[in-house]
Amino acid sequence: MAFGQLSLKGRALKLLAGREHSRRELERKLAQHEQEPGQLKTALDELQARGFIDEQRVVESVLNRRAPRLGAGRVRQELQAKGLDAERVALAVASLKASEVERARAVWRKKFGELPQDAAQRGKQARFLAARGFGGDVIRRVLQSDDIED
Repeated sequence: MAFGQLSLKGRALKLLAGREHSRRELERKLAQHEQEPGQLKTALDELQARGFIDEQRVVESVLNRRAPRLGAGRVRQELQAKGLDAERVALAVASLKASEVERARAVWRKKFGELPQDAAQRGKQARFLAARGFGGDVIRRVLQSDDIED
């Protein structure tokens, strides 16, 4: 192996050192470096068997990093894009529902801090929250709230 050239397992470990990755993400990122068929699958199987690749840790990582700033809709999209199984994604999204209004209110408060005075402001604030994955009911509750200081 030439100096500076990492094995597939080495490349995978380097990616995993930065943050948690799902197996599907690693397959996508490392496929171009596979030199013989089956080599990548073997390397990832070994890393998974040793606990370096763990889907539950990926879910927890996304929830910890992204949930404070994003709604359940966006978190669901990110988890699905990582190739995680549907049941695990559904459980993670369900766990966010209880705090959805509070999280939306915190994101809104940081950006705007005061209720919209007219339809244009209301539209702008609603689009901001919608872009972050908060649903219509949650957005209405935040923008109609008289208790923005709770």
